[in-house]
Amino acid sequence: MPVIRRYYVAVAIMLAGMFVLTSCGGSKRVRRLRKADIQKRLKALETPGLLIGEFPLASHAVIDGDTIKVAGLRSTLRLLAIDTEETFKNEPDRRLYESGFENYLKVKKGKSLKPPKCATPLGEDAKHFAMKFFEGVRTVRLERDDPKEIRGRYGRYLAYVFVKRAGHWVNYNLEAVRAGMSPYFTKYSYSRRFHDQFVQAQKEAQKKHIGIWDPKKEHYRDYDERIAWWNARADFIKQFEQDAMGKDNYIILTNWDAMRRLEEHVGKKVVILGLVGQIKLGDKGPTRVILSRRLNSDFPLIFFDKDVFGSSGVARYKGEFIRASGVVERYHNKYKNSDELQMIINLPGQITGAPNLPDYSGWDTEGQDKELDEDGDKAPVEGGTKEVGHAP
Repeated sequence: MPVIRRYYVAVAIMLAGMFVLTSCGGSKRVRRLRKADIQKRLKALETPGLLIGEFPLASHAVIDGDTIKVAGLRSTLRLLAIDTEETFKNEPDRRLYESGFENYLKVKKGKSLKPPKCATPLGEDAKHFAMKFFEGVRTVRLERDDPKEIRGRYGRYLAYVFVKRAGHWVNYNLEAVRAGMSPYFTKYSYSRRFHDQFVQAQKEAQKKHIGIWDPKKEHYRDYDERIAWWNARADFIKQFEQDAMGKDNYIILTNWDAMRRLEEHVGKKVVILGLVGQIKLGDKGPTRVILSRRLNSDFPLIFFDKDVFGSSGVARYKGEFIRASGVVERYHNKYKNSDELQMIINLPGQITGAPNLPDYSGWDTEGQDKELDEDGDKAPVEGGTKEVGHAP
């Protein structure tokens, strides 16, 4: 079976498991209509394009300020260009908060070099803002930022969410920034469609000193640091996208068709944009740097020479985007008994990282069995299968 056909078959099977009927009753005709509607949604959700479609909200749609659910879809949506602060979800955090907010922030950061994600009163405000915004709303319109950026690493669909008011579709993501509930979140790229509007919305909120820009409220104190970091990443991604225009061998790993394009370039040189997830040091074998794409569908960079690994500086970019240039090669994974793709790094210059990034490296071998999720938090790796890249 051709690779692309296998891809669509796998997607259909997976998505069928993600949807549920709201009722099992009714006539055969009603059940057929429900089944047809689900099939239509399956096609819309996985079909590349800017417009995803209109969906009814779930009964308890708002999870927090940047997470909502639509009816029928078990997974939540990852809302683009916003990142609200977290809500309190456990008793230890609530008790720690009672010790004083500044102390709470200090403890939550701990020894981490990166700004932490944690629950705050402003996170609770953001959830209440979302609940009020979607109050009485039955149907929302979902749109993408890029036709090829369909899902995040953990299977969540990437979307702008629109609500129809007075005959016009209003962008919730944009209004959350305008209300000071979120910064303009550029960590995974600038908005390709609404960049200027997001910049202006953030300026309005800052000028009014509302939400996260109100110094009297309890929220993260380090947005200047966060935004400088995110924008450095976004500049790097934007430059790659500009360089990639008209070049078939420039491949962004998060694009839905990335693996198909890599298959087409076996034996050829490519330039890849990917985020460094795991780094597996090899004592006796090669060191493997895993570029995160989807769970169980990542792309490995293989370093047989430890000096090349060290000189490339790739360890500094754990959790960050890099460019990797080289030849796509196929190897046989004897542990899985399957053929897989990889890129062997023989020269340090094959790796390029974003300039102007704050130095959050702090990487050590204690974290080598962890990888970063799409919001920058650490998440356990699924499965324990050994994988070793082989020289051609």
